[in-house]
Amino acid sequence: MTPTERDLRDRVEALETENAKLRARLEQALADNERLRKALEEALRKAKRQSAPFSRNTPKPNPQPPGRKAGARYGAPAGRPVPSRVDEEIHVPLPPRCGHCGGAVVPTDRRPQFQEDIVRVTVVRRFDVDVGRCRDCGRHVQGRHPLQTSDALGAAHVQLGPEAIAMAASLTKELGLSHADVAAVLRQGYGLQASRSGICRAVLRVGDKAAPTYDQLQQSVRTSLLAWLDETGWRVAARPHWLWVAVTEQVTVFAIQAGRGFAEAAALIGEDYDGFLHHDGWRPYYGFPHACHQSCLAHLLRRCRDLIAIASSGAAAFPRAVAQHLQQGLALRDRYQAGGVSRHGLAVATGRLEAALDRLLARAVRPSANRRLAQHLAHEQPYLFSFLPCPGLHATNNVAERALRPAVCARKTWGGNRTETGACAQQILASVLRTCRQQGKDPFPRLVGLLRSPTAACLDLVPVAHAP
Repeated sequence: MTPTERDLRDRVEALETENAKLRARLEQALADNERLRKALEEALRKAKRQSAPFSRNTPKPNPQPPGRKAGARYGAPAGRPVPSRVDEEIHVPLPPRCGHCGGAVVPTDRRPQFQEDIVRVTVVRRFDVDVGRCRDCGRHVQGRHPLQTSDALGAAHVQLGPEAIAMAASLTKELGLSHADVAAVLRQGYGLQASRSGICRAVLRVGDKAAPTYDQLQQSVRTSLLAWLDETGWRVAARPHWLWVAVTEQVTVFAIQAGRGFAEAAALIGEDYDGFLHHDGWRPYYGFPHACHQSCLAHLLRRCRDLIAIASSGAAAFPRAVAQHLQQGLALRDRYQAGGVSRHGLAVATGRLEAALDRLLARAVRPSANRRLAQHLAHEQPYLFSFLPCPGLHATNNVAERALRPAVCARKTWGGNRTETGACAQQILASVLRTCRQQGKDPFPRLVGLLRSPTAACLDLVPVAHAP
């Protein structure tokens, strides 16, 4: 065989080998394309499906029946607790004859039954206010009763009471009802007629009254040792804004701002915040140089799961390995909390885990999605396992996400606020109401007290260590 024939044969073999590789890559690409096409179609169908948007894709083949289990697996019996007070006692006598056979009935015992109900009653108060003038300076003087919420005697002399306004504030700012729905609740439930605009103005007044409390809550967040920070989209006058939330162990503060950068985060917790800061890894959060950061592992695990779902078998190896390392960190935390690992063992295992992650990130990755994940992890690497050497820290930002959840549900109903004034009242009242629930305190009597106070007052929500 001449050299020319040998060269031609080698070239043909090389082309055949390359052709086989290209065919294999084409078949893999076509399979990936078909899988992604089906995933896109399913995602589009889910977006339009309203009957069960939160249902599972594949239900369990043999689900457990709902309700209590029979026999010994029933569990501890539970029911409504016996009321601490009784407002009305009603005697229920025996019937004179048995309903089955008609025989005479003999009393043997008397047992109580309790019923807790609401009464549709609207109280109308009339205040006959004495009006006078000072003999010395000639200024107008009028009386004020502790139940009054305003000194208006002219066009605004017919007002909503503080209990109704407190309920309206809770319904709209905590439960997400619109002003029209709040007016419908007051009308149908209590026979109290109120317009949407009247509800809106009343809620704004509560926001003004609660502004001093909001300022103190924000100051408390800035001096707290531990904080969770998050944000979500919002609308003010149909323009894009951001609803921020900062959560501590005792206080929750919301802020509606026009941006999503470091300046907005610093306006909420202060540029010099030096506590432990939980967040989802958004780059502006790392603008706090004095804080000890903990990036949310739940976000990273979710991102890995999404990549694994759409990647090929070879490309899915990297996000699968990342998820495995993160899960090992969570398992190590659980073992330490259960007493299975000593403090020294925790430190050694943490170092090994971080070294293994370093080696994983040092490898070259080809798919663009994996490269973006690797770049993100390279930046997040120092803040992934802060919860291991600092027991007590959370590994996720779930606390802040739970605080935002009611606002996200409300956003689906009415989208946001129509004015900057409404946005200010939104952030104030949402903070006060959420903090009340967080501390196990009833917001109703506190809002009623604010409305009846003739001067500015601060509620008892600020932690003692941070109180002015």
